[in-house]
Amino acid sequence: MKITWLGHDAFLFEGSAGIKLLTDPYVSGSYDGSVGYEEIKEVVDVVTTSHEQHPDHFDKTHFGKHPNLVRGAGERTVAGIPVKGISTYHDKSNGSERGTNTIFIFEIDGIRVCHCGDLGHLLSGQQYAEIGPVDVLMIPVGGYFTIDHKEAWEITKKIAPKIIIPVHYKTDVLGFPLDTVDVFLKGKKNTTMVEDVLELEKEQLPEPTQIVVFQKHRL
Repeated sequence: MKITWLGHDAFLFEGSAGIKLLTDPYVSGSYDGSVGYEEIKEVVDVVTTSHEQHPDHFDKTHFGKHPNLVRGAGERTVAGIPVKGISTYHDKSNGSERGTNTIFIFEIDGIRVCHCGDLGHLLSGQQYAEIGPVDVLMIPVGGYFTIDHKEAWEITKKIAPKIIIPVHYKTDVLGFPLDTVDVFLKGKKNTTMVEDVLELEKEQLPEPTQIVVFQKHRL
């Protein structure tokens, strides 16, 4: 499986059979230019969106090209990819501040990925059970609009993935008042830096857990 970071919470996953899945595509230039990542032009088979309230996670014009838009809770198989959505919130007030959020778990080439979207709170025991075993965890670490680096680490330790990919943090092209990824990384071991592409095979997933940081646009 190949993972390409496009920016913010948007990742492109490509399996060995050529199926492509895109998570949380942003609107380039939204929020008066604060979302400065390049326009997403990739044509894919599946798109997941953690929520539709904010254009840094939901580009409605993009979805016209992609019939397989996955939103909300539930289990389904889309273009041969098993996808599970788990209902959560974008804040600590049951959604009263920023609405709902969906965590997605999907499997490509035997690798289970958990994409947390704009998660805004710690998880319950039931939610951990629903998530189940995870190989690759994508979790927000920037705080302010989502969980912060401490909460992200608490969740990560309980999920115990093989690979942690921090997302939703301050970069050189993102104008939001978030922490940089270095706040999350401070004092942590087993960190690997890649430019913007990561290739994985199920049989070669690391032990112990590895943190992978995409270097493109890093401050």
